[in-house]
Amino acid sequence: MADEGKSVGRRPGGRTARVREAVIAATYDELAARGYAELTVERVAQRSGVHKTTLYRRWGGVDGLLADALAWSSVEPWDVPDTGTLDGDLRHLGAVLLDAFTHPETLRPSEAVIFAAGQSPRAAEALTAFYQARHEQAAVIVSRAVTRGELPEDTDVVEVIRTFSAPFFYRLVITREPLDARMAEVAVSTVLAAAAAGVFRR
Repeated sequence: MADEGKSVGRRPGGRTARVREAVIAATYDELAARGYAELTVERVAQRSGVHKTTLYRRWGGVDGLLADALAWSSVEPWDVPDTGTLDGDLRHLGAVLLDAFTHPETLRPSEAVIFAAGQSPRAAEALTAFYQARHEQAAVIVSRAVTRGELPEDTDVVEVIRTFSAPFFYRLVITREPLDARMAEVAVSTVLAAAAAGVFRR
C-alpha cells in the first residue's frame, strides 16, 4: 500500500537488471535523504555508481527515474495478511500503513513521490498505477472475507481497501495530523461496519 520507499530486494538477472536495481535503490535513497525537490540525475549517478550518461540515455531524467522506481515497486512481492478474519487482516494492514507513514526511512520517500505527482504528469501516472496495483493486491483480504461469508458476494473488494486507506492519506497529505493507533482503529471499525451493511455492494 505505502511501501514505495522500501529497500530494493535482490532480483535475479544479468548486468542490465543489476544496473536497474542499483539505480532504483539510489533513487529511493536520494528521495529519503533529500526529497523530490533536490532529486537529481547526478546525485543518483553518484550514489548508484552508474554513469550519468547511462541514466540520461535510459531514464531520460528525474521523472523517468521516479516512474521506473514506482513501476518496480508495484510488482514487488508483498506480504498480504491472512489472519482468518477481515477484522484481523485490516488491523494488520493498518499497522503496516502506520509504520510506513511514521518511520522516517519510509515516510520521506512516500511524501516525496506524492509531492512529485503534483509536479509531474509522468510521476502522477506512475503513482496512480502503483496504488492501483497495491489496492488490487490488498483486496485479496476482502475477497477472502466474501468467501467466508463475512460480506455480501457482490462487494467491491478494491473499493473497501481504498476507503480503508483513505484516512491515512488524508492525514498524511491534507491535514498533516499525526497518524496513530486510535485513527487506525476507527478506520477498521468504520469500514467493517459499512462493508457488512452492504455499502460497498456493486
